[in-house]
Amino acid sequence: MKKHILVVSYSQTGQLDNVVKNFIAPLEQNDTTIQITYRNIEPIKPYPFPWDLMTFMDTFPESVHLNGCDIKNFKDDETNYDLVILAYQVWFLSPSIPITAFLKSKYAKQKLQNKPVITLIGCRNMWIMAQEKVKTLLNNIGAKLIDNVVLIDRGNSLETFITTPRWMLTGKTNSLWGMSEAGIDPKQINNTKRFGKAIVEALKNDKEKEHISLLQGLKAVEVNSKLIRSEKIATKSFHIWGNLIQKLGKPGDIKRKPVVILYLMFLLLIIVTVVPINMIVQSILRRTNKDQVQVEKETYEQPSGNGDERMKEFMLDE
Repeated sequence: MKKHILVVSYSQTGQLDNVVKNFIAPLEQNDTTIQITYRNIEPIKPYPFPWDLMTFMDTFPESVHLNGCDIKNFKDDETNYDLVILAYQVWFLSPSIPITAFLKSKYAKQKLQNKPVITLIGCRNMWIMAQEKVKTLLNNIGAKLIDNVVLIDRGNSLETFITTPRWMLTGKTNSLWGMSEAGIDPKQINNTKRFGKAIVEALKNDKEKEHISLLQGLKAVEVNSKLIRSEKIATKSFHIWGNLIQKLGKPGDIKRKPVVILYLMFLLLIIVTVVPINMIVQSILRRTNKDQVQVEKETYEQPSGNGDERMKEFMLDE
């Protein structure tokens, strides 16, 4: 029996499109038994890339408060999908606005209800709070999250703090001052084919019908415990300031601009003062609460986990 797969994504830079292409390549090679339908989300008013700084900052209130934008309707179809793959970027520790819009759409409610869903994330390095919000949105429409795969930018936190914003604001990904190039390592992207191979195998055995993880043991996701507290603190800040800015008007309203600028200055000040101190404090707390930190880490890594026991089975052919 042929399996029907729905792939939904929104890629602003094109990188996520490349991730999806590699991720599902093994499924496309089984076109006699697997049929794939692609749905690329298109905002009615496209978001710019590269961004200008003010437009970029002005999107954070709607991002963190999960206010979707107007998107083009998908063509109606009668397909009863066996599996859904949802690929998304992270904006301000939240799913991108177009993804939020999709998950609140009539189409999503119709097609994802009671369906197994695999989320595929491409981001800088912080994604936990975004995934928690996506879990809530999926739960609201009755979808069943069975797996989560996360790919993060190459380079350490300090490097990506410079290279990723530079990419977003200029479109440049080349190395700067000897730092790593911006974006996800192409080798890491290519290696996502192992997930596609595992999905093909699972579909042959109708495992998707059991609504259980198909990708455990393939190092699908790994939480950086050093960033958990930072994500929670930043999310609260975004939420408070975002609520204030939204009260001043809609996106692009000139009344929002002074407060957006004020928040940008506040954010930069926090980054160079409070963040370093918080990192030291959190480092001490992690050492004194190792068990609690480990439990929290493993919880956020569910349902796929960071185990590697199946890597040899689905590793790419040399």
